[in-house]
Amino acid sequence: MNRIVSLRMMALLLPMAWLSGCASYYTHYAMFPAENSAGESRHVRIHWQSAEYPAWWPGADQATTMRVETQCSERIWRISDDSHDDAGACGTGLRACGVPELDILTATGEPAGAGQACMQVHLPAGAERVAEVGNSFDLLVSCRPAKAEARRGGDLVSQDYLRSSPVAYTVYARKVPRGSLNARLPDFDETQCQEE
Repeated sequence: MNRIVSLRMMALLLPMAWLSGCASYYTHYAMFPAENSAGESRHVRIHWQSAEYPAWWPGADQATTMRVETQCSERIWRISDDSHDDAGACGTGLRACGVPELDILTATGEPAGAGQACMQVHLPAGAERVAEVGNSFDLLVSCRPAKAEARRGGDLVSQDYLRSSPVAYTVYARKVPRGSLNARLPDFDETQCQEE
């Protein structure tokens, strides 16, 4: 009888031991002041989610794409890597590809094709995935919007974004457990947009 009880207990404990190796989930975000392509002072917010597994776990850490948003603008960039289904064919590593109708390569003044990266995150040598991004990274922006504003219905909306620069922006991000009070993303001050 004791042997049957022991076997049943083992059958219950084994899945629990396996589940104890499940991922830890995190929210990563940064907000910093910068200028958009029109030279207006704006805040830029970058955020993503990650799932980190113990070293003995057979799978690799995972992360969503990095979203880059600029205050007062509807344009949202998604920086991805080769582990994402929607990663563009504009290079390796962490990148967001240009859209010819929307983006201009700052260096040449030519439309940024789908094969050209407008935003890239530079990591230490050997790191090429969003899941490997730490608390600081470099963000290189090499495009500007073809048109800073677009008409949506009867309204004129901003599509402007972080000003391009030959020198990468150094970004410092916070990493907090997902679902915690600190995981709430900082809000943009929309009153500045209404005033303009």
